Amino acid sequence: MDRLAEMEAFIAVVDQGGFTDAARKLSISKSAISKHVSSLEARLGARLLNRTTRRVSPTEIGLAYYDKATRVISEASDADAMVTSMQSEPRGELRLSVPVGFGTTHVSAAVADFLCQYPDVSVHMVMDDRFVELVSEGFDLAIRIGNLPDSSLRARKLGEATSLLVASPNYLQRAGTPTCVEDLNDHDLLHYSNLATGNFWRLLTENGVEKQVRAGGKLTANNGEALLRAVEAGLGISMVPTFILRDSVEAGRTVEILPKLQKPRLGIYAVYPPGRFPQPKLRAFVEYMASHFKKQGEIIW
Repeated sequence: MDRLAEMEAFIAVVDQGGFTDAARKLSISKSAISKHVSSLEARLGARLLNRTTRRVSPTEIGLAYYDKATRVISEASDADAMVTSMQSEPRGELRLSVPVGFGTTHVSAAVADFLCQYPDVSVHMVMDDRFVELVSEGFDLAIRIGNLPDSSLRARKLGEATSLLVASPNYLQRAGTPTCVEDLNDHDLLHYSNLATGNFWRLLTENGVEKQVRAGGKLTANNGEALLRAVEAGLGISMVPTFILRDSVEAGRTVEILPKLQKPRLGIYAVYPPGRFPQPKLRAFVEYMASHFKKQGEIIW
């Protein structure tokens, strides 16, 4: 008889506590279950089950065999799943959570190109700067920027960005240009409220010395583009990610200040729930995004 079928029958009997329930679970006859288990015991030359009129339970040898057999069956199932997953075409809806600024400037165009390549996939993209709960909120994947908290989620790094201290030319003409970190205490600092450091900016000098500045200005927001608009309007200085800044800097609406400060690196990640073999639509999207951002270079603008 098939060894895997024998193992599966034996495991079902142990899990269900009897032959009748095991047969029902595997959708085969009780006699077939009994033949599988008897064949297994005969081949091994050992009694694996204690049988009474009231209950069935594993022997000491049977319990040890059960632990090994469950791992074998699990590995066999994973092998089948891997082949099926690799051969399946990506299809179905992909629910995606993306930060607003990065989603607008970079992800939207990439998603459009992805959908052209995979016509059987649809994307439901939700732009939100908060960290959503992927499983409980029904998301397949999220794009996250910055240091990832410890979690059970799987992550694939897509690239890096950085942040610059910027102000508008008219603000600097009115308030003066800072020449050192300490000068920032005399300025309006527009603050991103989702920073892990609260309302303090941690800045590194060119010599690697960390200095903290308390951000206190006319605007605190949980969205980088809202802060950039305020900077361009001359309301103060802010720390803005490069992927939001490019057009503003190139057009001269904002300029970098304290350029000798070390630039913090912000990792850009695709995160998704754990699972040994992601669905084809998810695997295809992650691979596409990794390839897409690799072409952008070391720092994503």
